[in-house]
Amino acid sequence: MEVDILEFRVPVENTKTLFVWDIQPSHSEAEIFNGLHHVFSSFGPLYLLKVFPNAPACLPGFYALIKFYSAAQASKAQKQTDGRSLFQSSPLKVKLSSRQSPHFTSDNSRPLSHTRCVALANHCLGFNGWTSDIITLKELTDDEEEEEEVEAEGRERKLRFGCLLQLSFPHHRQMTRAAAVMEDCFTCTGPDVLLQRRCRLQKLVRERALVQAFSTVLIILLGNGKVMVEVKQTSDQLLEEPEEVLQVNQFDLQEEEEKDEDWDLTIS
Repeated sequence: MEVDILEFRVPVENTKTLFVWDIQPSHSEAEIFNGLHHVFSSFGPLYLLKVFPNAPACLPGFYALIKFYSAAQASKAQKQTDGRSLFQSSPLKVKLSSRQSPHFTSDNSRPLSHTRCVALANHCLGFNGWTSDIITLKELTDDEEEEEEVEAEGRERKLRFGCLLQLSFPHHRQMTRAAAVMEDCFTCTGPDVLLQRRCRLQKLVRERALVQAFSTVLIILLGNGKVMVEVKQTSDQLLEEPEEVLQVNQFDLQEEEEKDEDWDLTIS
């Protein structure tokens, strides 16, 4: 029986990346995107799909790059779509990327963003297939800073929140816990700014803890269509304190980096 394993990490393997070209200019870029998404998402969840116009030196048209979470699904999609017209009158060429670089061969890919974690879990497990519960959400700001809050206007402030969260998969009898600590440094110009920053930091630290929890989860796809869930950490590891404190601007930068991938690929 075929078995495929999905991780909640940014897919960097070339075996998960397809290159599609010979796309005619008879459709708009938006129509091409929708057509490709309709076809290729039927093979499995997509991490990313981008459509680009051909270089000025080439014939008018488009090419596309598609990333799957699953190498098996990417391979199946390539075999079943290469040489077929799909949504246009002439055949498309679809190949797996053959690029070999540290970016694509590294085992240290980044965890998925909060939005992508939720989307992948919902796609594979359903909206009722998992739950998250906050065990602790606590402000870790120094007591001295709290006492000076009344005189906070115009001075530099630092807020810090910690969150301990439990992620459960009731249908699979699996659970994991993760903790996150985040801080935000800013110039306080009034109590409304302080309140907004607190609310935003609470939201971000909850999201970060959920991302940390998902990073320990494996979704196992069986050839018969069944789905299993396994957790990589032991119960002793789950209760450890987070080693790093993530700055808000670092968190935002990681989210942006996930959107801007290096797309200079070769094909096999």
